[in-house]
Amino acid sequence: MSTTAALGSVLVSPGPADQTPMGELELCVAVRGQRSVAAHQYHQGALRVLRPHYLDDSGQVCYVVVNPGGAYLGADLFLLDVEVGDGADLLLTTQSATKIYRTPGSFAEQRITVRLGEGARLEFLPDQLIAYREASYRQRTHVTVRPSSSLVMAEVITPGWSPDGASFRYEELRLRNEIRVETDGGKQLLALDNLLIRPPEGNVTGLGLMEGFSHLGSLVLVDPRVDQALADDLHRLSADHQGHTGISLTRSIAGTTGLVLRSLSNSTEQLNGLLGACTALLRERWNGQAPLNLRKY
Repeated sequence: MSTTAALGSVLVSPGPADQTPMGELELCVAVRGQRSVAAHQYHQGALRVLRPHYLDDSGQVCYVVVNPGGAYLGADLFLLDVEVGDGADLLLTTQSATKIYRTPGSFAEQRITVRLGEGARLEFLPDQLIAYREASYRQRTHVTVRPSSSLVMAEVITPGWSPDGASFRYEELRLRNEIRVETDGGKQLLALDNLLIRPPEGNVTGLGLMEGFSHLGSLVLVDPRVDQALADDLHRLSADHQGHTGISLTRSIAGTTGLVLRSLSNSTEQLNGLLGACTALLRERWNGQAPLNLRKY
């Protein structure tokens, strides 16, 4: 499946190929006894993780990513490398929103690499991404799963405050997810999901674009249990929440399938409510777990 939303265009200067990262984080999780733990952990610069904690008795480990600098600026590059070993279970979130401020001269960028082993599970649920006036941001996420892996990724994008009170004062948001399934025969592309928003090119709130809304939420699933029945259940669930929601399924590869839910709204709280309800359904149905209550604030 290839999903692309291209909203306008603006030229931005590319970052240098030999750019030094502002922050790097590597985290590898493996099973030890009845729990998942960090088998490898490394950080440098403006990225790190807090001490692990466990929200229930399932053995799932929770790590919180922290950016002490508090924001992304022009030409900043951040690298995240996450590996969840065979049978391991990781919940990865952030301490607070990712804030993109003015980026004169070049865009801020985050590159995320994720690898999931057989029977591995990752819930990647960061706080919202906020793009402020004159901000340009690119995010590239490369995910490799095995046929028995389970992946849940959610994200909310919102325009930040501007002096005139108007939304969409940022220059560009470019988010790209590539998901591949790895088998003994090699890797096959399961989903290529592109989101491109360029407000300077025109009214991005119009029909066929943001449809009059200002906020966007996404949920990406890859799991052998993803099917049309689950898509129907999530569609019915979305009807109880304000906004405009669409759902797409990928083809199946080696017995696993992907799903992308995209929702438009005018409120971070509304989108968090919808995505929280969706993840709660999946946690209870697939793993017998309670809804998340991360209590960050």
